[in-house]
Amino acid sequence: MLTILLLLFSNLFMTFAWYGHLKYLKTSNMFSIILISWGIAFFEYLLMVPANRIGYTEYKFEGFQLKIIQEIITIIIFILFATVILGEKIKWNYIVSFFLILLAGYFAFAFGSKPNSH
Repeated sequence: MLTILLLLFSNLFMTFAWYGHLKYLKTSNMFSIILISWGIAFFEYLLMVPANRIGYTEYKFEGFQLKIIQEIITIIIFILFATVILGEKIKWNYIVSFFLILLAGYFAFAFGSKPNSH
């Protein structure tokens, strides 16, 4: 589905915009980090806005559903980023927290939520 693919790539850019400096720009000043992050986030917006538009108008997702999908993708991308790029270990309480977010996705889609009528 195009919406999911665009959201995946969008979140890759956003994760690097928000957290990449922790690994790659350790000695840069804050103003430079912000400018670089904004530059990366520009590409996130080029993907996120169409993803939401297509998901809402063509696939008939509700706004709430789009946000929940985006958050689930964000968690998955961040887990990979934090473990692979930042070299952090995932702790049991993080796993439980992420599971509860995934459970929110289940509740958002599993109980007969009807698509919007656009």
